[in-house]
Amino acid sequence: MKREFWENYSFVIRGKLRREVIKHIDNPTTPRELSKEINIHLSEASRVFIELSKKGLFQCLTPKLRSGRVYEITKKGKEIKYKLK
Repeated sequence: MKREFWENYSFVIRGKLRREVIKHIDNPTTPRELSKEINIHLSEASRVFIELSKKGLFQCLTPKLRSGRVYEITKKGKEIKYKLK
């Protein structure tokens, strides 16, 4: 596997919330829905989505919205998710 994959994998496993998000998200969702699903603060859910988006593991489907943004796991994110199982 590529070096980028292993760097992203390492980034995900170093963070408990990042691991939880990757494991739980299959369908497009908002930070609010995620925060309710895994019982974390809304700000934490938003932060994790932003971190994962910067690494290319998630993408924002509604970037022009100020709130209620919808995020979707990318192909790179799915590869990490598969490796975590």
